[in-house]
Amino acid sequence: MRIGLITQLHGRPDGDTPTPSWESISARAATAEAVGFDMFVFEDALLYRGKEATDGVWESVSIAAAVAATTSRINLGPSVANSPYRSPAMMAKIADTIDEISGGRFVLGIGAGNTEDSDYEAFGFPTDKRYSRFAEAIQIIHGLLKSGEIDFEGEFYTAKRAELVLRGPRKGGPPINIAAGGPKMLRLVAKYADAWNWWGWDETLEQLNVRLAPIIGLLEQACQVEGRDPPTLARTFDLYTVVPEGFDAHGPKAEGLDMKQPVTGTSEDIAEFILSVGKLGFEEVRCDVFPKTTAAVEAMQPVVEIVHAG
Repeated sequence: MRIGLITQLHGRPDGDTPTPSWESISARAATAEAVGFDMFVFEDALLYRGKEATDGVWESVSIAAAVAATTSRINLGPSVANSPYRSPAMMAKIADTIDEISGGRFVLGIGAGNTEDSDYEAFGFPTDKRYSRFAEAIQIIHGLLKSGEIDFEGEFYTAKRAELVLRGPRKGGPPINIAAGGPKMLRLVAKYADAWNWWGWDETLEQLNVRLAPIIGLLEQACQVEGRDPPTLARTFDLYTVVPEGFDAHGPKAEGLDMKQPVTGTSEDIAEFILSVGKLGFEEVRCDVFPKTTAAVEAMQPVVEIVHAG
């Protein structure tokens, strides 16, 4: 089983936690690679408006290219790129380019977009018809990455005789990992994706199982409708939040961790939880590790080793 690390790209100078810098992001990526993590993922947003303050976010494509150039083994990419931020043909070219830079380690995680509209409006992106826009976008992205060319004209997007003449190291381009939870989106997963991604927040394993069971059922149905063998679709999971052994999950030093039941305990306890998520059908679990320090990432090494052995 594979295990990944989630890194946040957002913050503000006067925030409760240190603002991420390229130095801190690259240090986490290097530490994750040294510890043995298989995947390094991060958010794709432009800003988060709160009631009292606004957090900024580093642009994820730029971060992905930089991480690709400064690591050598670990896979990387946005956990879920917001499709409306970039035209689909350009997104395919970006994905193939970063795959070239990384030597075949880029994974294009993507979805229809955030439910919050503040950054869309601020940066001039449409907020309506998210599914319909994504259905066209993923057709273009899939066609370009898998065959290198497409001629498409839709209601929202066009790609007239588009070609990827320069290709990255992998035939068929980097894998496409679509985040989806509803029936229509899961049909697109079954039709176009190499992998499916979903997430869990502040839940016990039992709660997680109850919530995921109907979604997984819909995914299986979507595969049947699309004539796809379900085992050919990889599954990944974003786990929020893991507090490694030796770090405080509930005391005064845990300020900023607004959770009743983070995944914590001994390294064996944490690894057992992750492996149990794997038993729900996920080949890869990506962990949001608290606190946001390289020391906390280093403390995950026993967990990584147990998960790999398990």
